[in-house]
Amino acid sequence: MSAPKVDIYTKWGCPFCVRAKALLDAKGVSYNEIDITFGGKDRDEMLRRVPGASTVPQVLVDDQALGGCDDIMALDSAGKLDALLGL
Repeated sequence: MSAPKVDIYTKWGCPFCVRAKALLDAKGVSYNEIDITFGGKDRDEMLRRVPGASTVPQVLVDDQALGGCDDIMALDSAGKLDALLGL
């Protein structure tokens, strides 16, 4: 079984982005970080993939939007994040 594809949209200086990445790092998860600090095509892509998203980070696993930092922390606390990450 291959590891799921994890994408995380971030902005420079965002403390919630740092916390979300730290959680993924602690779990040993590889992820693709997409910095949307300056907007542009990457921000437009995030909005296409996660309609209505207005904050970062936005975490996606195999194109399923999990939400932001608080959302993945809650999934982890509930014991549901590992399964989504293929751990």
